[in-house]
Amino acid sequence: VQLQASGGGLVQPGGSLRLSCAASGTRLRMPNQGWYRQAPGKQRELVAFITSGGMVNYPDSVKGRFTISRDVAKRTVYLQMNSLKPEDTAVYYCKVVLGSAEFWGQGTQVTVSS
Repeated sequence: VQLQASGGGLVQPGGSLRLSCAASGTRLRMPNQGWYRQAPGKQRELVAFITSGGMVNYPDSVKGRFTISRDVAKRTVYLQMNSLKPEDTAVYYCKVVLGSAEFWGQGTQVTVSS
Protein backbone atom coordinates (compact mmCIF):
# COMPACT_ATOMS: atom_id res chain seq x y z
CA VAL A 1 0.00 0.00 0.00
CA GLN A 2 1.33 3.41 -0.96
CA LEU A 3 0.04 6.67 0.44
CA GLN A 4 0.65 10.04 -1.19
CA ALA A 5 -0.06 13.03 1.02
CA SER A 6 -0.33 16.57 -0.28
CA GLY A 7 -1.82 19.96 0.50
CA GLY A 8 0.47 21.32 3.15
CA GLY A 9 1.91 24.81 3.11
CA LEU A 10 2.23 28.13 4.87
CA VAL A 11 -0.94 29.78 6.12
CA GLN A 12 -1.72 32.69 8.42
CA PRO A 13 -3.42 32.13 11.77
CA GLY A 14 -7.15 31.77 11.25
CA GLY A 15 -6.67 30.41 7.76
CA SER A 16 -7.59 27.07 6.24
CA LEU A 17 -5.90 24.21 4.43
CA ARG A 18 -7.08 20.91 3.04
CA LEU A 19 -4.78 17.92 3.08
CA SER A 20 -5.26 14.94 0.80
CA CYS A 21 -3.96 11.40 1.05
CA ALA A 22 -4.40 9.12 -1.93
CA ALA A 23 -4.00 5.38 -1.44
CA SER A 24 -2.88 2.87 -4.03
CA GLY A 25 -1.97 -0.78 -3.93
CA THR A 26 -5.09 -1.91 -2.13
CA ARG A 27 -8.53 -2.92 -3.35
CA LEU A 28 -10.12 -1.99 -0.05
CA ARG A 29 -12.09 1.21 -0.55
CA MET A 30 -12.94 2.08 3.04
CA PRO A 31 -10.21 1.05 5.45
CA ASN A 32 -9.58 2.59 8.83
CA GLN A 33 -7.71 5.81 8.10
CA GLY A 34 -6.23 8.60 10.12
CA TRP A 35 -4.23 11.79 10.17
CA TYR A 36 -1.45 12.37 12.65
CA ARG A 37 1.00 15.18 13.20
CA GLN A 38 4.40 15.63 14.70
CA ALA A 39 5.82 18.96 15.77
CA PRO A 40 9.57 19.43 16.39
CA GLY A 41 10.57 17.88 19.70
CA LYS A 42 7.17 16.32 20.26
CA GLN A 43 5.65 12.89 19.83
CA ARG A 44 3.42 12.07 16.92
CA GLU A 45 -0.21 12.58 17.87
CA LEU A 46 -3.59 11.69 16.45
CA VAL A 47 -5.42 14.50 14.68
CA ALA A 48 -8.40 12.71 13.17
CA PHE A 49 -9.52 9.16 12.49
CA ILE A 50 -12.27 7.59 10.43
CA THR A 51 -13.20 3.94 10.64
CA SER A 52 -14.29 1.68 7.82
CA GLY A 53 -17.85 2.19 9.10
CA GLY A 54 -17.57 5.97 8.95
CA MET A 55 -17.18 6.75 12.64
CA VAL A 56 -14.88 9.71 13.26
CA ASN A 57 -12.77 10.71 16.21
CA TYR A 58 -10.91 13.93 17.02
CA PRO A 59 -8.85 15.06 19.99
CA ASP A 60 -10.13 18.09 21.86
CA SER A 61 -7.31 20.22 20.44
CA VAL A 62 -8.80 20.14 16.94
CA LYS A 63 -12.45 19.29 17.54
CA GLY A 64 -14.72 21.76 15.78
CA ARG A 65 -11.90 23.02 13.56
CA PHE A 66 -10.73 19.92 11.65
CA THR A 67 -12.87 17.55 9.60
CA ILE A 68 -11.83 14.20 8.16
CA SER A 69 -13.63 12.85 5.13
CA ARG A 70 -12.98 10.55 2.20
CA ASP A 71 -13.82 9.95 -1.41
CA VAL A 72 -14.33 6.22 -1.69
CA ALA A 73 -14.08 6.11 -5.47
CA LYS A 74 -10.77 7.97 -5.41
CA ARG A 75 -9.47 6.06 -2.37
CA THR A 76 -8.54 9.45 -0.95
CA VAL A 77 -8.94 10.74 2.59
CA TYR A 78 -9.02 14.46 3.31
CA LEU A 79 -8.37 16.65 6.30
CA GLN A 80 -10.07 20.04 6.19
CA MET A 81 -8.38 22.34 8.67
CA ASN A 82 -10.04 25.63 9.58
CA SER A 83 -9.24 28.34 12.11
CA LEU A 84 -5.62 27.25 12.10
CA LYS A 85 -3.41 28.23 15.01
CA PRO A 86 0.38 28.49 15.29
CA GLU A 87 0.32 25.42 17.52
CA ASP A 88 -1.05 23.42 14.58
CA THR A 89 2.35 23.75 12.91
CA ALA A 90 3.71 20.26 12.31
CA VAL A 91 4.39 17.60 9.73
CA TYR A 92 1.10 15.86 9.01
CA TYR A 93 1.01 12.15 8.17
CA CYS A 94 -1.78 9.96 6.91
CA LYS A 95 -2.14 6.36 7.98
CA VAL A 96 -4.11 3.39 6.75
CA VAL A 97 -4.81 0.38 8.94
CA LEU A 98 -5.44 -2.93 7.21
CA GLY A 99 -5.91 -5.69 9.74
CA SER A 100 -2.78 -5.71 11.88
CA ALA A 101 -0.72 -3.74 9.37
CA GLU A 102 -0.21 0.01 9.32
CA PHE A 103 0.90 2.07 6.35
CA TRP A 104 2.13 5.66 6.55
CA GLY A 105 2.36 8.43 4.01
CA GLN A 106 5.48 10.54 3.61
CA GLY A 107 4.22 13.56 5.55
CA THR A 108 3.36 17.08 4.48
CA GLN A 109 4.48 20.23 6.30
CA VAL A 110 1.90 22.64 7.66
CA THR A 111 3.16 25.95 8.98
CA VAL A 112 0.84 28.45 10.60
CA SER A 113 2.52 31.80 10.96
CA SER A 114 1.96 35.47 10.31
